[in-house]
Amino acid sequence: MRNPIHPAALFPPAGGVPAALRQQYASAGHEHLDSQGLVFPADLQLPGLSSLIQESWRRSAQLHANPDNPEAPLAMDSEELEEYRRQHPLAAIMPVIHKLLVLPSHDSGMLVAVGDEVGRLLWVEGDAEMRRRAEGMMFVPGADWSEATVGTSAPGTALALGRGIQISGAEHYKRSVHPWSCTAVPFHDPDSGAVLGVVDITGTESAVAPHTLSLVEATVAAAQAHLRVERLQLAAAKQSSPARRRGVAAAGTGRGADHSGTGGSAGSLYRNSLQLLGRDQALLSIDGRTVALSARHSEILALLSTHPEGLNAEELCALLYPGDASTMTLRAEMVRLRKVLQQLNPAAVPESRPYRLPLDLVPDSGQVLNCLQRGAHRIALEIYRGAVLPRSEAPGIAGLRSRVSSLLRDAVLTDGSAESLLRYAELPEARDDVEVRTAALKLLPPRSPKRAAIVADLERLEAELSA
Repeated sequence: MRNPIHPAALFPPAGGVPAALRQQYASAGHEHLDSQGLVFPADLQLPGLSSLIQESWRRSAQLHANPDNPEAPLAMDSEELEEYRRQHPLAAIMPVIHKLLVLPSHDSGMLVAVGDEVGRLLWVEGDAEMRRRAEGMMFVPGADWSEATVGTSAPGTALALGRGIQISGAEHYKRSVHPWSCTAVPFHDPDSGAVLGVVDITGTESAVAPHTLSLVEATVAAAQAHLRVERLQLAAAKQSSPARRRGVAAAGTGRGADHSGTGGSAGSLYRNSLQLLGRDQALLSIDGRTVALSARHSEILALLSTHPEGLNAEELCALLYPGDASTMTLRAEMVRLRKVLQQLNPAAVPESRPYRLPLDLVPDSGQVLNCLQRGAHRIALEIYRGAVLPRSEAPGIAGLRSRVSSLLRDAVLTDGSAESLLRYAELPEARDDVEVRTAALKLLPPRSPKRAAIVADLERLEAELSA
């Protein structure tokens, strides 16, 4: 197949900075950072570097990514990687990625990588010689290429920003990656909108050609459509004859399942999730089926999902009930919860001694914390719809709620742009937050039309405080 990705010109679209000059500015920026001991203060501006690159370098420095470490760390061994890939929803889109990106890349000196939502590479395919060269910087399946670990790179920074980006040569934070250029686009769940991973093209200058970003974005859109169709076909199969349903269920267990990513079992099409943010009753989604839970069942599953190792009856009781409560009360509640989950999916029924979920369940609060841990506060803000189960008085939920809320606020105040601060200020919990509004006012340009609303808000809060 003829490769649609051809060598890039040395110049970006009209009005941009010539590529060679961009590299000179980036190299000078690295020298300046070295002279500062890799400290990137908030007021430092490096000439010629885009704001996107400077902000990413600043996050990288704050997260203590090491630019002199030539290799990315391996996050999973081969056995863990194989099982994780088999169960991951992105396995179902690999036929599309293979057809549209991997096959054309074999004779182009390109690599195509697909990573998960925290920046771990799951598949790296393409030109054989380039794959061998990329092993020198550990651009391999199972390696962690998050921004928190390796600094600025297309896969990690695209996830941190939640949008497609291109990183060229010395714009990378890690020096061993300077001979490379890359384009990456996040992959969103076509139903929930949650970030499932990232699709990346890595190579030489042609990897950041103007049309390459459009190519990857189009491929991601096609893969999202493919995943939605796979899910609809699975739902239709489950509605067919009982014998057929049994066959589909067997496929979901992994016995005789397709491990290549060319077919979709229930386990590889969906990410089991628990929506806790901004709602009093959680929404539980298992294998594409969703149910609203009672307030108490929401609390129990929230606690179990954040303690995957399990909790004994006394531990769960202490986290669930504000005062002294009998474990008999908890056991009665667990019986009712098991009945609900048995109807939804028998595989989701909690185990006993200790109480533990038998399958992976991703709470949206956990996604926010994962994003904050890797410096992706913008994605965290996108996911955050409000406090964790806001009316819950369970001690364990109150602790989780306080932790998620305070960490998000701290991240936005420390690293956020005026836009992020204003978005945070719209949350119910930030209605009376003077510090957030004052920080946004400092970052907005003097003639910004948004300043008037912030000033009015601050005057309102001052009046309320002085009343």
